[in-house]
Amino acid sequence: MTAATTRTRVQTIVNTQAEISKGAAVVMASTGALVGLWAFASLASAMVLTGGPIALAKAWLGAVIGM
Repeated sequence: MTAATTRTRVQTIVNTQAEISKGAAVVMASTGALVGLWAFASLASAMVLTGGPIALAKAWLGAVIGM
């Protein structure tokens, strides 16, 4: 009596480069959003501390020129 053996081969192909690219895009977009939010918060707090946009522009110009 002989036993018949059957072998089954399963192969999965995954496009890892596309997944890495998606992950990189999400990371870059998130970083850009965080930088934008930080810049907005900094500008808003500077306007509050100086007394408005015109005073902020005068203070910035004075700092750049050195007066």
